[in-house]
Amino acid sequence: MSLNQKIKDFYDASTPLWLNTWGEQMHHGYYGPNGERKTEHKQAQVDMIEALLEWAQAPASVDRFLDAGCGVGGSSRYLAKRFPKATGLGVTLSPVQAENGMRYNREAGVAERLEIRAQDLYTLDPVQEGQFDIIWSMESAEHMADKRGLMDLFHKLLRPGGQLLMATWCHRETPPALSTADQKVLQSICDLYHLPPMVSIKDMGGAATAAGFNNVATDDWSKAVEPFWGAVISSGLDPRNWPGLIKAGKSTIKGAWAMKYMKEGFRTGAIRYGMIRGTKPAQ
Repeated sequence: MSLNQKIKDFYDASTPLWLNTWGEQMHHGYYGPNGERKTEHKQAQVDMIEALLEWAQAPASVDRFLDAGCGVGGSSRYLAKRFPKATGLGVTLSPVQAENGMRYNREAGVAERLEIRAQDLYTLDPVQEGQFDIIWSMESAEHMADKRGLMDLFHKLLRPGGQLLMATWCHRETPPALSTADQKVLQSICDLYHLPPMVSIKDMGGAATAAGFNNVATDDWSKAVEPFWGAVISSGLDPRNWPGLIKAGKSTIKGAWAMKYMKEGFRTGAIRYGMIRGTKPAQ
């Protein structure tokens, strides 16, 4: 079975449980630069979107945006409301996520401006789709094996002067080399969440630079997001969520088991939460 098929099946099975437990935002929360802000966890997820927009110095107006690996489109709908004249496209490998995303779009009144589509990101054609002012990548790049190829694709899909805004899971900088314990934690996360091997934040920034982006900047927001995993584990231990977990099946149960490795990875520093931004040169 291909990696894409494993990812699709995982999110097809696990998305209903996540929606019932957490809602439409399928990413970390933001708890201030040092992770000390006392914020309700769902609000922290919304704060993450706004924090990335602020850090990336996103433009005040946007005509068209792409949410690359959009889940059910939580970020997409936020962007559609933030930029009320913009049209947007969100792509996910999961038909279950796309179907739920379009339902949420209709409920939010943005379905005419925002499409959520089940499609492999790499099949997008800049001629057919048009070029984008912003490409938003919220915790999806970790699923892509070829980081340079991903950055090349984003560069092609952006209009001249367009911006890439990315948050992604990474491993800590090396050297020193990853320890045996680090490697075990990272491999467990990759196996259970169907991820190719992770790279460092520096490597992600280097891939963006090599693809031709200007003004590339990176940052490590691990402390800012670390409290989220305690909340996720607590939700997993809540007996009210167990029937949904069992219904979601074996792959989702295994994915839930990965929560302890995520928490351990943040505690030891083996896993890092990377931020990357860059601009396509104006022609």
